[in-house]
This record gives sequence, C-alpha cells and structure tokens, in this order.
Amino acid sequence: MYQPLVNLNGYALQQTGAIQYTPGLAVNWTVDTTGTVYTFNLRQNVNFTSGHPFNAYSAWGDFYGLWYLTGNNTYWWLDYPIFNMSTSNFGPATLALMNSSGVVNPSPALLAIMENSSWPIYITGPNQIVFHLEHSFTYFLGTLIVFQGLIFDTQYVLDNGGFSTPGCNCNTINTYFNTNVIPGTGPYMVAPNGVSPNEAYVKFVKNPNYWGDSLTPAQIAANEYLDPGHVQNVVIQLKTDDTARYIDLSTGAAQVATVLDTNWPKILAAPNTYGYAKVPALSMLINGVAMNVLRYPTNITAVRDAIYDAINYSQVNQVAYGGSLSPWVGPEYPVWTQFYNLGNSAPWPTNVTKAKQILLNACAANKNACPANFPVLDFRIQTGCTFCYNTATVIIANLQALNITVNLEVTPISQYACVPNGVAGPCSFKQSADLNATASQLTWLGAFTFAPGADTPADPWLGWVNGLTPANNWAVYSNPVVQTCDNDFTAGVSNATLLADCTAAQLQINNDAPYIWIGSLGLVDGSGSPAYNKNIIANGLLDAVYTGQSDTFIFNTITFTNGQ
Repeated sequence: MYQPLVNLNGYALQQTGAIQYTPGLAVNWTVDTTGTVYTFNLRQNVNFTSGHPFNAYSAWGDFYGLWYLTGNNTYWWLDYPIFNMSTSNFGPATLALMNSSGVVNPSPALLAIMENSSWPIYITGPNQIVFHLEHSFTYFLGTLIVFQGLIFDTQYVLDNGGFSTPGCNCNTINTYFNTNVIPGTGPYMVAPNGVSPNEAYVKFVKNPNYWGDSLTPAQIAANEYLDPGHVQNVVIQLKTDDTARYIDLSTGAAQVATVLDTNWPKILAAPNTYGYAKVPALSMLINGVAMNVLRYPTNITAVRDAIYDAINYSQVNQVAYGGSLSPWVGPEYPVWTQFYNLGNSAPWPTNVTKAKQILLNACAANKNACPANFPVLDFRIQTGCTFCYNTATVIIANLQALNITVNLEVTPISQYACVPNGVAGPCSFKQSADLNATASQLTWLGAFTFAPGADTPADPWLGWVNGLTPANNWAVYSNPVVQTCDNDFTAGVSNATLLADCTAAQLQINNDAPYIWIGSLGLVDGSGSPAYNKNIIANGLLDAVYTGQSDTFIFNTITFTNGQ
C-alpha cells in the first residue's frame, strides 16, 4: 500500500544482500557537495487511492506530522539524530493551519511555512522536497525506505480526526484508522470493510488507478517493489497455530504460509512441492539476548563474560534452529562487512572451563560475583516464540554448569517496550533505565527475530549500544568509548575516523559483553520461513529490511508459475 521516495533493488537484496538504491516515488535525487542537502524530484500524476494527489505538500505534512507525534523528539527519525530540528516550529498552530488550508493546494500562509528553508525538511514547489541534514550521512537513503519514509495520504488524516496528540498514552491515538486504513499510492489498497480485528484478517484489492500499471517488464525487473501485482484480491490472515498454517498450505487453502518448528521438516522433505523464503548469507536478520547491566548480578562484567562463554551455541543452533544459524559477533549486521566484527572476536566462544575460571577469579575478589550468592535470574521471552523458548531452555541448562539458576519468564509483547505507566510508547533513556533496572537479567533481543529499522550500518549501533536513546537498548548499556562510535555515524566524520572509533568501540563491547550474540539467521522466522507451493508460485521478495516491516513476502512481487 505504502511506497517510499527511494526503493532497493529487491532481487539483488534477496540474492546477495547487496544494497542498491532505485527510484520510488521520487524519479531521481541529487546530493550537494557537502553531503548534507538531498533534493528529491517527485513523480507527477500520482494519486493516493483516496483520489488525493501525491505531491511535496502531502509528503511534507507526512514527515512533520510524524515528528510531532514523537513529542518533537530529537531521535524521531528511526533513532538517527541527523536533523537539527531546533529551527522548526511545528505544533498545534501549524496543524490548525493545515486543517483550515488542507495540503492539496495549501494556502499562502501554509506554503510559506513549507518553503521555509531554515527548517531541515522543506519544499521548493509541488514536485520537489529537500532534506537538509545537520552533518553528512552517507547512508541517509537507507533510512527512507522504511517506516518514516513510507508515504501516506496526509489530507486523509486531516479529514478524519488528524494526527492526535503526542506522548506515551495510547488513549490519545486516533483509532479511526484502525479499520479505516490511511490510503497510500501503492498497487494494492484495503478493500471496503476489509479489516476484521475479530477474525484477524485484512483483505486487499488491486488499486485500479495505480500509477505503475504502465511500467514495462524491463522497468519492473529493475525495480521489483513497484510491480503492479498479479492477482486481483489478497487476504492476509493471522493464524497463531503452526499446524493450522501448514494444513492451509498443504491443502491449497493458502498459497503462502509461515511454517515453523515441528512442521518445518515437512517443507524440507518435499523440495519438489515447496519453496520458501531464504535469507542471504550476509544479511541483517539476527537473534541475541541482552544482559541487563543495571541489575545484579548481570551488572558485574565478569558474570556476563562467564555467561557468554558457558553457552553451547552449536547445541542452540541444532535444538532451536535446525542448524540454520550462522555464527555472529554483534552489534554490526554481517551484510555491512566494512564495519562487521572490527575487533576480530571469535564467534560462539563456548568454553565452560574458561567460564568457571572467570567466576572463580571474580568471586575471590568480590563475593557478589560468587554464584552461591546469586538470586535466581530471570530470562524474559515473548509468548508464542517456540525457538526463543528452545534457545532459552538450552541456555538455562548450560548455566547450571556454573551453578547459576535461571527462571524462564514467558510474557506478552507489551512487556517488551519502554512502558511508563504500562503503556507502550516513546520515552527518554532515563525512563528506560529506571524501568530496566528492575527488569529481567536476561531478555530476548526484540520479540522474535530482530530485523533492522533501516538499511544502514549505523542501525544496531544507534539501537542496542546507544546511551542516548532507549529504542532497542535492551541491555540498558552505555559506555563513552562506544558512544563515540555511535555519534560518529551521524556527525560527518571521515571514514578513517569512523572505522578507528568503531574498532575501539567493538573491543569495548567485546570486553563488556552486554549481549549474547546468538547468531545470524538462515531462515526468516528462525525455525522456519514463509513457504509456498512451487507448482503455483515461482518467486517473491521479502521486504527491504528482511522482515523489519513484514514477516512474509511483499505480495505484489509474487510471480506465478503460469507466467503471470
């Protein structure tokens, strides 16, 4: 439904993990000599499925509306502090002006605000939008293909209750859009009355006025995410029972189904019948476990080191993932080879003897590091994740060799977010730290598999080990050496400085061990993948961030064996 200004070459991404940017709703773009000003020339004669025109006015309202909803947070752009937002004055008064004017043909007063080039995002006309970064950031395009970069119909939002108010309180959310989905520009739209929360499905229908219907096969081959699609109607249904999903696939009730765990061998046993989504060898899809650096005893570095060394990763791989994992050293994703494992640390450092000695030495110096004095540790995973459960049970058994006892907490997703007053939403790092100081000592990194927020090498650094934002810093970890690398990514430093600082940061992380790096995934969903009947379906693409947006194929890219 929603399209970004910039796309990726989906085929290259799926086959090799290569990051190649291609036009989306922007036909082209330029970057000035400072690397800070990106100017996008937008496609003309493109409409949202509501009939409203897509133009720079709507895109401007889209971006600033999202900034407003974060409470004008510095880290609103996927945790990347790349804009100097202090020059902007977007709030209730601007929204009131947008409501009275509209963004289809904005009034002179609103247009003057939109064209104000002292703001970091501004327009120069109906078909051009400019992003002025505070410092050069080589990977800016990679932040546009997801989340904030997906363009929606701002006028529709204004016509139907608006952006609501910012903050963590879910009661302020405009619930009208739960079943009256905001229009996009893509090849599909939600069918009338197509959302059924009770029956857990969404029905889609082809967009009869899709701007890309006239694309040639060659143009689609160069930009697969723009494909108009090959069927008229699509139903996406949530089914939590894996056997039910496998039965639907095997009987033809579903053409694509995510199959996991005990049913996955059935897919592998019938290679002439079933195909499945594969993850490139160098990808951005990983699993890990955070060790809470603020809570005893995982606030002791030696304890974290010993836990990391005591785990039998090969056993985890076989028991929980069917052998599909690859060894991994975080935080960097393997696809970004220039920044991956800069400290040359050995992955999967299983050594129980070493782990015991680490604790013996630590215990001799500090009785708080003695396992005999430890409480029962908590290990938090999300409800419904079988491979998370299987991984945790192996780790719990491994840690018994260190006389460390662990209790498994299986909890709902609401307990994974930063949740002041029990309500998920944006909050400060201090709030996150205060909350996590009493949270579990061990926490699964993310809910299931972890996919990036954006296609940049900065993504895991600005998330998991960033002391300035809580978004994905599950270990609540902060270190000044590491923070220097985090800051460098968006500070416009030279590549040599960035590599030097991040090498030092990698060594610091290796020493501090705030995370257990479980592995890089070979299957989309850890113990399985979206599977399909090869007699019906020929191919399909995953999303641009390997399930960061969708856990199955982007369905307009699915092609069929009959050639359609």
